[in-house]
Amino acid sequence: MHKNIDEVEFSIFDTETTGLKPHLGDRIVEIAAVRLKGKKRLATFRSLVDPGRGISESAFLVNRITSQMLSGAPSTEEVIPRFLDFIKGSYLCSYNAGFDLEFLNQELRLMGWQPLKNILVVDILKMARRLMPGLERYALWFVAERLGIKNEQKHRALADVMLTVEVFERLKEILQTKGIIDFNNFFHLFGLNADFLNDINYQKISQIQEALNLGVRLKIRYLSHSSAQVTEREVLPEEIRHEGDHSYLLGHCYLRNEKRSFRIDSILDMEMV
Repeated sequence: MHKNIDEVEFSIFDTETTGLKPHLGDRIVEIAAVRLKGKKRLATFRSLVDPGRGISESAFLVNRITSQMLSGAPSTEEVIPRFLDFIKGSYLCSYNAGFDLEFLNQELRLMGWQPLKNILVVDILKMARRLMPGLERYALWFVAERLGIKNEQKHRALADVMLTVEVFERLKEILQTKGIIDFNNFFHLFGLNADFLNDINYQKISQIQEALNLGVRLKIRYLSHSSAQVTEREVLPEEIRHEGDHSYLLGHCYLRNEKRSFRIDSILDMEMV
């Protein structure tokens, strides 16, 4: 059964760290999250974290967190289990999610725990790039400014989470204007979890292969990479091609009466005609 995006709960989180390289010993010093469903903000989480090491000068110049501020803060072993309880049953979101996940998983490894599994993660930076193509930059503050959001990025975990929530809500409004409200489509466009994405991709490829076998056209709804416009096309499939990390439908497009290629992860809906 397909869910509407607004029917599921998201936990939008952010971390501040001692530096940029967890594999070289950098650690989380602050973590925050807001849990929301639709436009309703359900709960807030925030904690400083004693990293057991100093903060690099470059990190201090960004987040202004000092070792003195962390004196007496709870340890990773105290904070991370509470954070995992907070996000349980929700979909995890972050702006540049790969960065925050890398730190979170490194903290779990240092605790002797397994990295996060069986949790779906959405990258809001990926949303901004797909829905706002052609920007000069995609820093959180810049995207927020382009979306008309007044708040500034402060490089503190909770403040940046609140800014990210506003960006997320504006980007969801853009999605709604394009008729993209189904969670599976949403996650296929902006999610990070390989197993889940591969499963959706496999389902779409199976549908295309069936149309190829029958020699019939497909009516597709497609999100353009270059313009972020959603268009409806009729395509006679000719080939499924795999290049690098992506799969493509190649076929004759009757809208432009020419051979075209369509990234399968950008096909929102399809039916045989």
